[in-house]
Amino acid sequence: MSVIDLTGKVAIVTGGGSGIGKATSELFASLGATVVVCDIAETANETVASIETAGGTASAVIGDIGDVAVADSIVAAAVERHGKLDVLINNAGIMDRFAGAASTEDDVWRRIMRVNLDGPFFLTRAALRVMLPAGGGSIVNVASAAGIRGAAAGAAYTASKHAVVGLTRNTAYTYGKQGIRANAVAPGGVETNVMTADIQQNMDMEGLGAITPVHQSALRTAQPIEQANLLAFLASDAASNVNGAIIPNDGGWFAG
Repeated sequence: MSVIDLTGKVAIVTGGGSGIGKATSELFASLGATVVVCDIAETANETVASIETAGGTASAVIGDIGDVAVADSIVAAAVERHGKLDVLINNAGIMDRFAGAASTEDDVWRRIMRVNLDGPFFLTRAALRVMLPAGGGSIVNVASAAGIRGAAAGAAYTASKHAVVGLTRNTAYTYGKQGIRANAVAPGGVETNVMTADIQQNMDMEGLGAITPVHQSALRTAQPIEQANLLAFLASDAASNVNGAIIPNDGGWFAG
């Protein structure tokens, strides 16, 4: 048996229709979890179909996690359909235009914060209201290299991911004695169709300085499954003593 075993656990994975979220949903199901796949797009249903074809168990919820009613409904759906909630993976996120504060428009700032911060906060709050009475649970947030550095993205994205790191640490500290573990992974570059296209289409010239030649030479673009493997470990009982950790998973991008 694998050290990482999610048998019997019910897990929510946001952004589960593509990229890291899809890889995570499929991996979790293969490790025995029942997965609630969430996305703003119908691709969530495609992930569910893939899981079921492989013999796993999953269901989908379509909606915008930046809407508090939707976030609450995702957690409610997990409990109503599957009886409990053990794991929350806050993965859904969007990029900005790699612009500094002077060039960041209000609508960009608000859109980034709505998805990258409001959504994880709303879902964490709703999940805690289920997990705390049950005696515990694992919350794993997908932050970013931009959450621990200032030179990995634009002002809005960087601020949102720093905030996710703060949310993670506060949740771990506040609720650790009540059986809650909250951790975060901090990916560097990841080969995902949606995020890669977003970067290529929206990067401003101003933001090119965020990725220096040193970073470029060190960067090996990760595959989604490489992030999913770490998420699975943190979600599992194998990480029972890991709480409040922010773990870079960037191939050494910012090690120099």
